[in-house]
Amino acid sequence: MRTNLQRRHALLDAAIEVLARDGARGLTFRAVDREASVPGGTASNYFANRDELLTQVVDRFYERLQPDEAIMAELGHGPRTRETITRLLTETVDRVATFRSGFLALLELRLEATRRPRLQAVLTERVRADLSFNVRNHLDSGLPGDETSVRLLYLALNWLILERLTLPELFTDTHNHQLIAAAVDRTIG
Repeated sequence: MRTNLQRRHALLDAAIEVLARDGARGLTFRAVDREASVPGGTASNYFANRDELLTQVVDRFYERLQPDEAIMAELGHGPRTRETITRLLTETVDRVATFRSGFLALLELRLEATRRPRLQAVLTERVRADLSFNVRNHLDSGLPGDETSVRLLYLALNWLILERLTLPELFTDTHNHQLIAAAVDRTIG
């Protein structure tokens, strides 16, 4: 298998776009090659099979969603208030929603995981790690709220992102931000 990291990332990014646009059934090596504008057969040189491609897309999605250092610094050094939590969560929802194709691809991966045990195991472990990271950072930062609060906000805001990306006319941006603030207020107390 090839190891050119830049090419591998381009292929994984192309796979994300194909998943978002065409669904899991449309994800073929040929479709990925076409989306990445590389010669036919390139994707098959980087991924042993479709399952490997799917599982690596999971990691690439999370890699691309990492918050910038300023956000992490605010978490560690900002005021310990519900308003800070609201601001950080609003930034997170906006960041995820900006990567529309990534979130839609993740939804396709979740559906595909119901039929592919290996993908389900990889996805479960990655989501568990992400959620644990968020809980740990929240608790370590001294922000108000406990582990259950973080988990409830995770669940609520993931659905808000889903609505925003699949039914964009349902809520305005202002309404989305008000819902985030209400979720924080009602969950944190």
